[in-house]
Amino acid sequence: MNAKTINKHQYRGAYVANNTNNQDTISLWFAILPLISLIIMLTSSVLLFGDSSSSGPNQLALMFSAGVGIALGMVRGQSYEVLEQALVDGIMLAMKACLILLMVGSMIGSWMLAGTAPAVIHLGLGVLDPGFLYPAALIICALVAASIGSSWTTAATVGLALIGISRILGLSPEITAGAVISGAYFGDKMSPLSDTTNLAPAMVDVDLFVHIRHMVWTTTPSLLISLALFTWLGWGIEIGDGTVSSIETTRSLLENSYNLGFPAFIPLIVLLALALRKVPALPTITIGALVGCVVAVLYQPDATLAFGGGLADGVSQTGVTIKALWMAMVDGYTADTGNDMLNDLLSRGGMSSMLTTVWLIISAMCFGGVMEKTGFLGRIVTGALKGVRGTGSLVLTTVLTSIGMNIVAGDQYIAIALPGRMYMMEFKRRGLAPQNLSRTLEDAGTMTSALIPWNTCGAFMAGTLGVATFAYAPYAFFNLLNPIIAVIYGFFNIKITKMSDEQQPEVKVEKA
Repeated sequence: MNAKTINKHQYRGAYVANNTNNQDTISLWFAILPLISLIIMLTSSVLLFGDSSSSGPNQLALMFSAGVGIALGMVRGQSYEVLEQALVDGIMLAMKACLILLMVGSMIGSWMLAGTAPAVIHLGLGVLDPGFLYPAALIICALVAASIGSSWTTAATVGLALIGISRILGLSPEITAGAVISGAYFGDKMSPLSDTTNLAPAMVDVDLFVHIRHMVWTTTPSLLISLALFTWLGWGIEIGDGTVSSIETTRSLLENSYNLGFPAFIPLIVLLALALRKVPALPTITIGALVGCVVAVLYQPDATLAFGGGLADGVSQTGVTIKALWMAMVDGYTADTGNDMLNDLLSRGGMSSMLTTVWLIISAMCFGGVMEKTGFLGRIVTGALKGVRGTGSLVLTTVLTSIGMNIVAGDQYIAIALPGRMYMMEFKRRGLAPQNLSRTLEDAGTMTSALIPWNTCGAFMAGTLGVATFAYAPYAFFNLLNPIIAVIYGFFNIKITKMSDEQQPEVKVEKA
């Protein structure tokens, strides 16, 4: 996730804004029928299947509702061929996210085999105070994400290790995941390297650093309140003698199963260095996975050979090694430390582990593509403007629209691009500087994307951290607070910037 991808996202914004179908002639009730279908089916899915609803039921709900959208579009005179192409176009918008997901799965597998994740867990168990783990997770992930501009990479590396540490310490993985996501999204949001941080101001023609400075006013109180809440949740947590013994046993098992010296950290160092140099996410993660393979071969030869099945007649050591690397990147790593709990923690990764998440993303983008092409999505947003009376209600409407786009379209880029284009002229008409809109788009569109199970971000976080979206969502305090604070600022006119003379739209005067 990198600033270099902004041209692609500008195109995405133009696509969203221009692909409507005479939306002014569409009845609002008619436009929301596919959305009603989706809400009914997703609610039923969660009630019937619980945490496993994203393993198939939610995908069916999204695809069925896309079918409802296609049928209604055909009723309005659109051809099936055009609407079928909308499905393909929607999927294509998510291909980058899907490729990143698959490579993250491979990277996790290779890092487990290389001892990178075990080494980070081993180090964390030796230095982290259990009572300070939750706020420490927030701070660590915030710093890492701010430096590399990617919440996804932060969660898949440092965040994954922190989840492992919390499980070993007997702490809540749900609260830890909330802290990881809160920190990762703070850093991502405030980093000039982040794609969404570049996308939001680009959609409304605002300078990047003006946008970042304006976000400080809503982001800082959200972060401080979140830090206080995580400190309170961890306050007074003490570990008994049994847990201390368990920690020492776990560290000993890790030491016996892996070489945990400096070379094990090389894949993480390389990944952070590439991200700091603004290398795009996909090659960065791919290189991280390959470096993990090199470290596994050179620094974990015994573990690699054992995972590959060991030496046997007619099979060379090279063949066993290649097989082990292949297995780790495709199907994930299976640990054999002699401890069932530790084995369960370290046995993860592989492209195959991300297939359900990719399935969910593709289904969501099919629905979003149909809603865009039929004009239903734009009609819903246009109808929302009718209730706007003042600055507070305009900010509230923008926040609710961005959240709605995250729910309906399943993609945070659409949740930024579409409301940005739809509300830009309304902000100008009211004399409000465009950085108010770009900030609000991030406060709502970026922040709430990780709280929706079928959204690309929510699906990624759940799949990577191994904690269901609805399980960590109540503890993602920063993500929950940011849109609320944005609305409060709007109604009380706090740090709402008026347009300067230079920003005022030009008025052409014709000669008599």
